[in-house]
Amino acid sequence: MADIQGLAVLRYDTPHFDVVRPGQFVLCAVSGARIDLDDLKYWSAEFQEAYRGPEEATQSFLRHRGLR
Repeated sequence: MADIQGLAVLRYDTPHFDVVRPGQFVLCAVSGARIDLDDLKYWSAEFQEAYRGPEEATQSFLRHRGLR
């Protein structure tokens, strides 16, 4: 991934995440939208991805499972 100013690197776990590289935001794995760390509520520990909301989380789950 490109080195984007302010982009955090996280290790997603359940029910929390660990900061690997400090930053202000992450990118949604589905939409590419910026998600401020204070607003990050949806992620997958299994796929190590962040999502903007429940819709993106569902889309990713279905894609990873070959259902979409």
